[in-house]
Amino acid sequence: MTQDWVLILGANSDMATATARRFAQAGYNIQLASRNTEELIKEAENLNVKYGVEVRTFFFDALDFDSHAAFYANLNAKPSGVIVAFGLLGDQQAAQHDFTIAKSIIDTNYSGAVSILEIIAEDFERRRWGFIVGISSVAGDRGRKSNYLYGSAKAGFSAYLSGLRHRLFATGVSVLTVKPGFVATKMTAGLDLPEKLTATPQEVAEKIFVGVKKKKNTLYVKPVWRLIMTIIIHLPECIFKRTKL
Repeated sequence: MTQDWVLILGANSDMATATARRFAQAGYNIQLASRNTEELIKEAENLNVKYGVEVRTFFFDALDFDSHAAFYANLNAKPSGVIVAFGLLGDQQAAQHDFTIAKSIIDTNYSGAVSILEIIAEDFERRRWGFIVGISSVAGDRGRKSNYLYGSAKAGFSAYLSGLRHRLFATGVSVLTVKPGFVATKMTAGLDLPEKLTATPQEVAEKIFVGVKKKKNTLYVKPVWRLIMTIIIHLPECIFKRTKL
C-alpha cells in the first residue's frame, strides 16, 4: 500500500467523491478539501472504513485567494498529487446582466484554480515529482452563446494547464487536463441528457486514475466528445454564428 497522499480540492462533488474512492481503492491516503467540511467528514469515515486508508479533511475556499498559501503550508502531509475538482456552471442569462454573477463563474473556474495551483506547482517543481489533474470542460473548446462565460473560464483553465504542463515536464511532474462532457450527477438529475454522450462519475474517476498512471496530457472521458468538439471547432465562423449551440 502506498503512503502517498492525494489532495482533492472541491471534494464534495459527485465526480470528486468517485475519484477519491478510486484512489483510495488503490491504496492512496486522501486529503479532502472544500467549504462543506460536515459532508467531508462523512465521506472520510466511509473511505477509511471501506478502504482502510488514512483520510483527512480541510476547509478550503477557492475564492479566498489570500488564504491559499496558508492552506497549503498547513497541510500536515504534502500530497504527491492534486486534483482540482471545483467549478461553477452558473446561470448564463443572469450573469449577462449582473457582473457579480459573471465574476463568480470566472473566479471559481479559473482564478481560484490558478491561485492554488501556482502555489502547489512551485512545491512540486522543487521536489521534482507529483501529478496535477485539472477538471476542465468541453465548453472551453469553443465559445457558444448558451454558456460562453463558463466556457471562456474553462478555456482559460485548459490553456493554463497546457502551459503548466509545458513548464513542469522537465521536472517529472505530470499535468492532466480532463474534459468530462455531460456527467450524470445530482446537479444534472433533472436534465434530459443523451445517454451515449453522458458519463457516470465512476467513469470519470476511472479515466482520471488511468490517465494519471499513463501520464496522459488531455483526455475526453467519452471519446466521442473529441470528435464532436473537433467538428464544432472547425466550423467556419460564418456558419457557426448561425447555429443554436
